[in-house]
Amino acid sequence: MYTQGFLKEHSGFLVWVMRLLDWLILLLSCGAAYLYVFGLQPLAMHYQVAILTAVLLCGLVFPMYSLYRTWRGIERMQEIAAILGGWTTVFGILIFLSFISKTSSEFSRVWLTIWYFLGFISIVLTRISLRSVLRYMRGLGFNQRHITIIGSGDVGERVFQHLSAASETGFNVKGYFSDQRIDARSLSSLYQAGIEEAAAYVEVHDIDQVWIAMPLREEERIEQVVNQFSHSTVDIRFVPDIFGFRLINHSISSIAGLSVVNLSVTPMDGINRVVKSIEDKLISFFILLWISPLLLALALAVKVSSRGPVFYKQERLSWNGRKFKMYKFRSMPVDSESESGAVWASKSENRATRVGAFLRRTSLDELPQFINVLRGEMSIVGPRPERPMFVEKFKDEIPGYMQKHMVKAGITGWAQVNGWRGDTDLQMRIEHDLYYIDNWSLWLDLKIIFLTVFKGFVHKNAY
Repeated sequence: MYTQGFLKEHSGFLVWVMRLLDWLILLLSCGAAYLYVFGLQPLAMHYQVAILTAVLLCGLVFPMYSLYRTWRGIERMQEIAAILGGWTTVFGILIFLSFISKTSSEFSRVWLTIWYFLGFISIVLTRISLRSVLRYMRGLGFNQRHITIIGSGDVGERVFQHLSAASETGFNVKGYFSDQRIDARSLSSLYQAGIEEAAAYVEVHDIDQVWIAMPLREEERIEQVVNQFSHSTVDIRFVPDIFGFRLINHSISSIAGLSVVNLSVTPMDGINRVVKSIEDKLISFFILLWISPLLLALALAVKVSSRGPVFYKQERLSWNGRKFKMYKFRSMPVDSESESGAVWASKSENRATRVGAFLRRTSLDELPQFINVLRGEMSIVGPRPERPMFVEKFKDEIPGYMQKHMVKAGITGWAQVNGWRGDTDLQMRIEHDLYYIDNWSLWLDLKIIFLTVFKGFVHKNAY
C-alpha cells in the first residue's frame, strides 16, 4: 500500500499520466470519428500522417496553455478554456499545414469536425474525472503540501482562511508563527509559536512550503525571516498585504530582469488581444450577414415612422477612455436633446417614437453596433460604453468605475445578462463589469453571448 507521501513525491508521474491520457484520447476520438465516417476501411496513409502530427503538436502546444499541472488553485473553467484554446490551436495548425501542402481536399470535413468536438469533450470529461479522483485522494491525506504560515497582523489569518476554504488545492496548514499574541479562534487547531521558532519546526516536521504573510511595510522583518531559512530547501512564498486593493488581472511577471507584481492590468494583451479580435470580427461578420434582412426592415420602419436619419450616432468612451461614435437605430425625434441636453435613460423617460419605444424594449436599436465591432471600436462582449459627461460624473462617485475602460466596450456583458441594465444600481453593474475583466476568457465570452440570446434582449429594464 502506498504511503500518503507517494503522490506528492511523484507529482511528475501525474503529469506524464495526463500527457499519456491526452494522447490516448486523441487517438481514440480520431479512430471513433474515422469508424463513423468510413466504417472498417483501412486507415489511409495521409490520415496516419495527420494523426502522428496531431500527437506531436499536442506535446508541444498543450504545455504552452499550462495544461500539465496538478490544479492547485486553478479553477475548473480556466482549465476548460485552456483545453479549448490548446485543442483549437492544434487543429488550426493541422489545417494550415494541409493547405500549404495542398492536401486539404484529401481529408473528410465530417471526419475533422467529429474528431475536433469528440476530442475536446473527451479531454474535458477526463480532466474533470481526474480532478475528482485527486480531490478525493487529497481529502484522504494523499498528494498534500504541508505548509506553515509566518504572519503579522491579520494578514496571516486571512491567508489561512482562504486556504481552509479551498481544501481541494491540497494545502494543509500545520503551524502558524507570529511575533504578536494570537487570539483568533480560527487558528486554534494549529501549532502556534513565535517567528524565531519557525525554522526549527519546519526542519523537524517535514514541511514543504513556508508562506510569509506580512504587510509590505515590514521589509526588514521579512528579510530576517527569509534569512532564517538560508540553509533550508523548503519552498518560500510571500503573500503581500493587498487584500484591500481593487485588483484586476493581478499576477507576477518578469520584466527586464525585474520581478513585477501586476496589481491592475488589462487582460487584453498578447495572444488574448489577438483571440478577442478574431472572435469579434468573425462573429460580428456572420451576425451582420445573417440579420441583414432584419436590419433593412428596421431601417425602413424608422425612416417611415418619423423624419430624420435612420441611425443615431452618439459619442461614447471605450478602451483606455478613447472616444468613438456608437451607432444605434434612431428611437427619438430629431433634436430631442437640444433643450434638455444629455439625460440618463429611465422608465419615466418617454421621448421615444412609437417604433423607437419598440426597438428599445426589444434592444433591436442596438443591432447597428455590430458595425462598431467590425470597425474595431467595440467588442461583442464587454462593459457597456457611457457618454463622456456621465463618465466625468461617475468616476468620482463609483469606486473602480474607470477600471471598466481597461477593455473595449461591448454590445452585451456580464452585467447585462445578470439583469443590471437600464436604470439599475450602477455600483452593482460596475462590480459585474470588473468581475468580467478579471475573469475574462473566450469561454466566458461565449457563455455571455449564449445567455444574451435567451434573456438579454427583452428585459424589464430595457427602455
